Amino acid sequence: MTTMPSPETASASAATSGTMRSLIKHHAGSGLQYRDDRPIPQTGAREVRIKVSKVGICGTDRHIWEWDEWASNRIPVGIITGHEFVGIIDEVGSAVTKYQPGQRVSAEGHMTAGVDYNSRTGNAHIASDTTIFGIDRDGCFADYIVVPEDNVWPVHADIPDKYAAILDPLGNAVHTVMSAGVSTKTVLISGVGIIGLMAVTVAKAAGASRIYCTDINPPRLALAKKLGATEAFDARDSDWIKKVRSETYEGVDVLLEMSGAPAAMDQGFRALRNGGTAALLGLPARTVDFDFNAHIIFKGCTVLGINGRRMWDTWYQMEKLLLSGNLELDDIVTHEFPIEEFEKAFETMISGEGIKVLMNVNG
Repeated sequence: MTTMPSPETASASAATSGTMRSLIKHHAGSGLQYRDDRPIPQTGAREVRIKVSKVGICGTDRHIWEWDEWASNRIPVGIITGHEFVGIIDEVGSAVTKYQPGQRVSAEGHMTAGVDYNSRTGNAHIASDTTIFGIDRDGCFADYIVVPEDNVWPVHADIPDKYAAILDPLGNAVHTVMSAGVSTKTVLISGVGIIGLMAVTVAKAAGASRIYCTDINPPRLALAKKLGATEAFDARDSDWIKKVRSETYEGVDVLLEMSGAPAAMDQGFRALRNGGTAALLGLPARTVDFDFNAHIIFKGCTVLGINGRRMWDTWYQMEKLLLSGNLELDDIVTHEFPIEEFEKAFETMISGEGIKVLMNVNG
């Protein structure tokens, strides 16, 4: 591994030598590698180069770090990882018209040419040709990232960097909550990991009448209550389903499934009332044995598959929610490290000591 210089020395070196700091997936195994010799990327005609200020570590980055079955079949060795960030535009391509150097921005991490059926009918978030920063092309765990002009999101001056760096996962929570229409409804959130916790504060801000949460992590359940959950239950004891059904009209109006755990999915649908709505974001690790007859067909419920963020509805919703002051994110963003301490940052996230962990790159 390359010897790591101080941030100041490294940044100065990058500016003068045409190289930059980055974290790369250097081999087909666990971990990432810190490098200070990656060439600074050049912009195409309709691309924008952003000097990265702050980045977030997400569950996908953990999969890449641990090199699990999904990562080993999906991630090219040598890629710069990461897709959650905020930064300052450093350079724009010759045909860029909407942005200029000096603007503070984030970016939608899903890229599409915008020509397939879904892109042309308002559903670009599920485009057939989607590619992703940090997975299909170099990501943001670096001094600089180049993104298409159409993917850039200007960050409002009143939104701090620590929130702007996590618009990607916050967008997943907002998309899930808003798709289910939670205003005045009773809501069950199964799984209060990072995005599940975000969903609690989003659902509260969106006007949910009562919010129930389940998980197997007591500290996360306690935090869910602090963020606005009416009650939080240990999912290992299914007696909570009777209690919730007795306190509601034969079950909750809305299920937000954020865990991907088969047992949690089964419990969630058992707690959902007939005619309710289930929005599914959590990803099961393998094929699930699921009772379609009892949980969907005879229940007559609506099931929504949630993927990414709607472009650009979700982003406008996020901005409005953040500017309203009604989202509580400070207890979710728990740690920040300089990028040189990336190993400690990942350890903090993977161990569960931290919830949302950020790394500071420039600034």
